[in-house]
Amino acid sequence: MTWKNWLLLIVLALVWGATFPFGKIALVEIPPFVLAFLRVLLAALVLHALLAMRGLAFPRDPSTLGAFLVMGLLNNAIPFSLILWGQTGISASLASILNATTPIFTVLVASVLFRQEVLRAHRVAGIAVGFAGVALLLLPGLEAGALARLSGEPVWAQALCLGAALSYAFAAAFARRFRGIPVMVAATGQLTGSSLLLLPLAVWQALSVPGGWTPAAVGPAAWACVVALGTACTALAYLIYFRLLTEAGATNASLVTLLIPVSAVLISASLLGEALSVLQLAGMAVLLLGLLLLDGRVLALLGRSRHRTGRRP
Repeated sequence: MTWKNWLLLIVLALVWGATFPFGKIALVEIPPFVLAFLRVLLAALVLHALLAMRGLAFPRDPSTLGAFLVMGLLNNAIPFSLILWGQTGISASLASILNATTPIFTVLVASVLFRQEVLRAHRVAGIAVGFAGVALLLLPGLEAGALARLSGEPVWAQALCLGAALSYAFAAAFARRFRGIPVMVAATGQLTGSSLLLLPLAVWQALSVPGGWTPAAVGPAAWACVVALGTACTALAYLIYFRLLTEAGATNASLVTLLIPVSAVLISASLLGEALSVLQLAGMAVLLLGLLLLDGRVLALLGRSRHRTGRRP
């Protein structure tokens, strides 16, 4: 990785980390499914404008359009909605930590369900340690009494965020179908598809709010968060991520998973005054350790170091 790649990685982690506190702020005045729709719609419009500026054609054949709908469902509509819905019950910090389980679910889906990858020993260890971290995060909500009061985070909301991570995993497996399609076109297609899928759900939720929900009832701070979510946290983030994929490879780009919870916790603490409990901090530490094991590079580095140490002069 060059210094420019590292800079892009840090920027991406900050942008995606800010998604969670921005969503938390906007949810005070905007229902979750409506917010998810506004996010993907704004991002789709931005990317369509960029496609036109670059002269890239948008596919119109039924097969590709159908694939965009499926990808939009798995990679945007379901996870964005579940995360925002979950954030109505839990903190932005905890939502970001639970979202970090995505690589664990991705390995399980790709290796066990679709046989796309080999399940190696370090990945099994990473999965086991990662789920131990998740167990620590869920434990306070499952127990009664004093332990539950340490967190106060409802399990149903945490389960929604885990469901979002699982949806991302299926999206990663399905994304192999888009080989040969320019990444910006694929991103635009899935966001367009998710906008169409979320529109009826957003209308239903807006009408279901007691007294009805209208955009006029939303203040400038919430609208600023919507704009940030659609432009910076989605459209710009996709462009940065795909550039990283092209220049540094998928393995290096995946390092952002380790950085997002850290940036989200720091940003949430500064914007929302959130603080994690001791158990939640322990759960995050164990989960990040599992992700390091899953990545495998730390173990490989230690193995090479031991090999050099044991080598005779």
